[in-house]
Parts: sequence; structure tokens; C-alpha cells
Amino acid sequence: MFATIRRYEGVDTSRTEEVTRKIGATLVPQLRELEGFRGYYALEAGNGVFSSFGLFESETQADEATKVAASWVKTEKLETALPNPPRITSGTVIAHESSVAVA
Repeated sequence: MFATIRRYEGVDTSRTEEVTRKIGATLVPQLRELEGFRGYYALEAGNGVFSSFGLFESETQADEATKVAASWVKTEKLETALPNPPRITSGTVIAHESSVAVA
């Protein structure tokens, strides 16, 4: 399994609700359709910081999700809400445990 963490800084805090709504309405469904999709989590850390955590079966699939996310920002006209490119960390998952699905 392969994971990708994206950290967006400088998010327009006046548009937090819009970004949050669009993540659930349009980004997550696109990611869910990608081959190898195993999970996606988005976090609002406050102070203009959003992070996401995506899980895929392979590095290639995770890379495709990064392309989808970048395209999504443009399609949803969120360039000014998310003005800075994300800092991306990715790699092979070396440990995994889950007891309950997170809603």
C-alpha cells in the first residue's frame, strides 16, 4: 500500500466551508473511482492549513490521485482559496492498523 500526504498552507479562511463542501461533493467521488483507491481523509488544521491523507495500492495510482487533486483545484476554481501548491509527502505504508471506519 502507498500513502500520500498533502499539506496546503495559506488557505483562504473565508472559503473554508466552500473548500470543505467541494472536497466531499466532487473530489472524493473522483478519487473513489481511481483504480487502487483504499481511502482518503481530509483535515482542517486551522490557521489556513488543510491536509489530506490518501491510500492507494501502488505508487503509480497515488501519483494519479495527485494529478486528479491538482486538476480538481482548477476545475472547481479554487486557485485563490488554495493559493499555494501543497507540500507532498508520499511513500510505502510500512504499518497499518484499523479498528473502526471513520465517517
